[in-house]
Amino acid sequence: MSRNYDSLHDPNAEYTMRELSSETMGVTGARGGGRDVEITDVQTTMVDGNFPWTLVRVYTDAGVVGTGEAYWGAGVPELIERMKPFVIGENPLDIDRLYEHLIQKMSGEGSVEGVTVTAISGIEVALHDLAGKILDVPAYQLLGGKYRDEMRVYCDCHTEEEADPEACADEAERVVDELGYDALKFDLDVPSGLEKDRANRHLRPGEIRHKAEIVETVTERVKDKADVSFDCHWTFSGGSAKRLADAIEEYDVWWLEDPVPPENLEVQEEVTKNTTTPIAVGENRYRVTELRRLIENQAVDIVAPDLPKVGGMRETRKIADVANQYYVPVAMHNVASPVATMAAAHVGASIPNSLAVEYHSYELGWWSDLVEEDVIEDGYIEVPEEPGLGVTLDMDAVEEHMVDGETLFD
Repeated sequence: MSRNYDSLHDPNAEYTMRELSSETMGVTGARGGGRDVEITDVQTTMVDGNFPWTLVRVYTDAGVVGTGEAYWGAGVPELIERMKPFVIGENPLDIDRLYEHLIQKMSGEGSVEGVTVTAISGIEVALHDLAGKILDVPAYQLLGGKYRDEMRVYCDCHTEEEADPEACADEAERVVDELGYDALKFDLDVPSGLEKDRANRHLRPGEIRHKAEIVETVTERVKDKADVSFDCHWTFSGGSAKRLADAIEEYDVWWLEDPVPPENLEVQEEVTKNTTTPIAVGENRYRVTELRRLIENQAVDIVAPDLPKVGGMRETRKIADVANQYYVPVAMHNVASPVATMAAAHVGASIPNSLAVEYHSYELGWWSDLVEEDVIEDGYIEVPEEPGLGVTLDMDAVEEHMVDGETLFD
């Protein structure tokens, strides 16, 4: 059932003193140079990839359209539809004000964290693409310029026998030698066959030996040809995480990712400070306000925000700026389509402390078909010089791979 949010009752409007619309703020001055542009519509289409990607398009009265992407998840398109009346008539160049405007307008609906932030992220990415096209500059230029011409990509690797150390090492060697990547990631929260209880987060000694064997086998196989990280998906207790991190300290681990659940910062800090194994965290935190606590408490060695989830391109830049004050590098978590992947590359190019951007779809044969341009070549993304994000949706491919029941953009 379709819903019309244009006239939906807005409880926040009755009491908020921080209304940031252009009308309320008095942002009405003529800009000139083709910059007097208004948003006319916002639309979404969900693509059924290895994740259900929500693509976002922002339309203007100048005929220029911006394309973005929100992190996958149920309810995101509905939230974007809910926010559309708040941006219609606004100038898309006011990215920061519009972001704060949406955060404020959606405060009662959860804009501190979660899918509301994710939905705002999708609009924010589209605004960067749109602003770049209006101003005729690549998106990285809107973020302060660039430190590098290309972004390193780390490939999230999988095999049908993920618990077999030799199978993982075989796949690591194949991805390096045949696909050209020099940065990899494998899952470490895989069954060893020694589990007694999946609910208690405790690792038995044999389980730790099994995971250490995966780490040893993979890192010894690729040696200096690639950096290798390992993901735990917030699975283990603090004590088990410390024992696991200690057990793999002797190997060449790029980082150990999310060894404990994200809610308790004190446990995360204790794990990080009790091992020399680098610890990466961040994909399940939202906005700079949450990531800041991780960084300031030195609870991470590497911060890993997910751009279309955490708040968008400027918010990721803000996180990187805080991290840079603590000499913490940034490795962007990313399970997105080519759209948000390229957005992450623009941010990575614009910050000094960037390590790499994740690629999570190497087994999906049509990932690159969603856009007209080549995105990843030999494990790197060349940062485009075209206006905006520098990628163009292939509408035929988008339509072919839409979620059942979805409709294509106008």
